[in-house]
Amino acid sequence: MHIVTDFAVLIIEFAIVEGSFIKISLLFLRLTFFWMGTIKKIAVLTSGGDSPGMNAAIRSVVRTCAYMKIDCVGIYRGYEGMIEGDFKEMDARSVNNIINKGGTILKSARCDDFRTEKGREKAHKQLLKAGIDAFVVIGGDGSFTGAMFFNQEFDFPVIGIPGTIDNDIFGTTFTLGFDTALNTVVEAIDKIRDTASSHNRLFFIEVMGRDVGHIALNAGVGAGAEEILIPEENLGLDRLLDSLKRSKKSGKSSSIVIVAEGDKTGKNVFELKEYVEEHLPIYDVRVSVLGHMQRGGSPSCYDRVLASRMGVKAVESLLEGKTNLMVGVQDNKLILTPIEKAIKGHTKIDKELIRVSEIMTT
Repeated sequence: MHIVTDFAVLIIEFAIVEGSFIKISLLFLRLTFFWMGTIKKIAVLTSGGDSPGMNAAIRSVVRTCAYMKIDCVGIYRGYEGMIEGDFKEMDARSVNNIINKGGTILKSARCDDFRTEKGREKAHKQLLKAGIDAFVVIGGDGSFTGAMFFNQEFDFPVIGIPGTIDNDIFGTTFTLGFDTALNTVVEAIDKIRDTASSHNRLFFIEVMGRDVGHIALNAGVGAGAEEILIPEENLGLDRLLDSLKRSKKSGKSSSIVIVAEGDKTGKNVFELKEYVEEHLPIYDVRVSVLGHMQRGGSPSCYDRVLASRMGVKAVESLLEGKTNLMVGVQDNKLILTPIEKAIKGHTKIDKELIRVSEIMTT
C-alpha cells in the first residue's frame, strides 16, 4: 500500500512540474489500472452469529465486484470454509432475490482451528490456490480478530463489515442487523403487552445483550416499558421494587420490564420473577425470553441500505490499497476504522436515552 501511495505522490509531482492537467488525468488513470491490476479476485464471507442484512451486504460486495470487472468468490461457513477451501464463484446473478432474506446464504460457523497459526496458514494456502487476492469479512469482534491476525501474519488485504444485532462494535454508530432486531423486539413487546393488559400481569421480557444494553434500552423506550435493566446501569433490586410499587399505585394494571441478558442486578430473568413475587405478591408475574427470534427475519429498509453502502465501500477500499480496516457509519457518512481499534474499543450507552427512559417511566 505504501508503494502505491508513494507512486501516486510522484505522479502528482511530475504532473505539476509538467504543468498539464491532461497529463494529471492520464497518469491517475494509469495509477488506477496499476492498483486494480493487483486485485483481480475478492472473496466474501460471513462469520460468527448471523444478523439481518448480511445477505444484503454479500449482494453488495458481489455486485460491486461485477461492476468493477473483478472476480468474486463466496466462502461458505466462514473461516471453517476458508480452511477447507469451500469456495464458490459468484456473479451478479448469483445474488438475485437475497436482499430481503434474513440469515446468510453463505452460512456461518465458529472455527477453533482458525484461532491457531496452523489453521490460518492452511486457510492462506487455500486462498492462494484459488487465486484470491483479498477478502471482505462480515461479522463481529471474533470475526475481526481472526481477520486482524491473518492480515498481520500474511499481509493479506482484508476489510471488515460489522454484522451483529448487538450494535457493540466500536467505530460505527450502527451495525448491520441492529435496526431489524429492534423492530422485531418492539413488535414482540407490543403483542405481549396486549395479553399483559388483558390479564393485569407484569411481564419480564429478556432480550439479547450479554455485554451491552443497546437493544434493551432502545426497544424499551420504543415500546414504552416501565423499567429497563441493562448491563451498563445497575438499577438495583430495591429500586426495581420501588418502581413497580409506584406503577401499581399510579393505577397501572399491567407492566413491562425489559431485561438485557447481561443485566447486573445479580439475578437472571427467572430469579427476578421469583424475587418480585416474593416481595410484591400483588403482581401476577410472567417471563418471556425472546431469544434467537431477534436474529431472524427480513432486514429493515435501513439495514438493506446500510449493507449496500458498506459493501460498495469495502470493495472500493480494497481496490484503493486499503486494508485491515472496518467500514462503519457515523453521522450518516461511511468511515473507516482500523480493525484493531474496532476490536479493542468500547461502545458507550446513550446517556441521553437513559434520561429519556427515566422520564417516560414516570
